[in-house]
Amino acid sequence: MQPPPEGIWGMPPDVLQALPGYGPNIQKNRMEARQIMQTLGYGPDNRLKIKVSARNTPFYRDPAVILIDQLKEAYIDGELETIDTTNWYPKVMRKDYTVGLNLTGNALDDPDQNFYENYACGAEGNYNGYCNPEVDKLIDRQSSEADQGNRKKLVWEVERKLAEDGARPIIFYDRRATCWQPHMKGLTIMVNSVFSGGRMEDIWLNK
Repeated sequence: MQPPPEGIWGMPPDVLQALPGYGPNIQKNRMEARQIMQTLGYGPDNRLKIKVSARNTPFYRDPAVILIDQLKEAYIDGELETIDTTNWYPKVMRKDYTVGLNLTGNALDDPDQNFYENYACGAEGNYNGYCNPEVDKLIDRQSSEADQGNRKKLVWEVERKLAEDGARPIIFYDRRATCWQPHMKGLTIMVNSVFSGGRMEDIWLNK
């Protein structure tokens, strides 16, 4: 979920930092990553070579370049493979990639919209085919929980399981802004989505 303070469902720092790879000690995280790679037979003299696929637009390509730079710290040499927009989603749906950097745009900051669309077994946006019946049960539990405090704890439990399972590692969260001219009046900025409020039936120009 979107992290606080903008996101109301995101994990607080003390909970987040307990997840694998989210601790504040970056050097320690990288050392643990290298240890994992060494147990698999890789190291400074035997680096893993992969292709990192990304849609050929700046929003996809630029973070993929940053990801490749970070992977070098764990004995992984990534080669950027840019894919034309018309071929990108067919390639993703075929699972025709080793590592693919994709964007996940949520219509609003709500667990139901995110979990059921992107992480539940067989979900339309669950491109890599992750499926854990235990997580599906937790998703259903949080959806039916009326108390928001209890629901947050269930949401955090879902996110913890997703992180531990490596369901879809999150590389970064994008922040957006809304800009408008002073002479445009009546605009209501939505607090939980960049996609809501698009009808603009109450907007008028003072010119």
